[in-house]
Amino acid sequence: MQALMTDPASAPLEGADRALIAYALKLTRTPREMRPADVEALRAAGLSEEEIFEAAFVTAYFNYTNRVAEGLGVEPES
Repeated sequence: MQALMTDPASAPLEGADRALIAYALKLTRTPREMRPADVEALRAAGLSEEEIFEAAFVTAYFNYTNRVAEGLGVEPES
């Protein structure tokens, strides 16, 4: 967990998990650089169309809600 939070590239992940992290990070950090090859990498890792949709949707949703909260200055509850 610590590696995922500090340096995802060094996290001990394989296969679909590694592909999902790479996809989510790219979609989060550089969404305009997403290409069909990014989705193909998920398919090659064994994800179904439904799982790929869910990965894109969940990543985008969390990015959206975090940006709205940050834009409004919302502080997390203690």
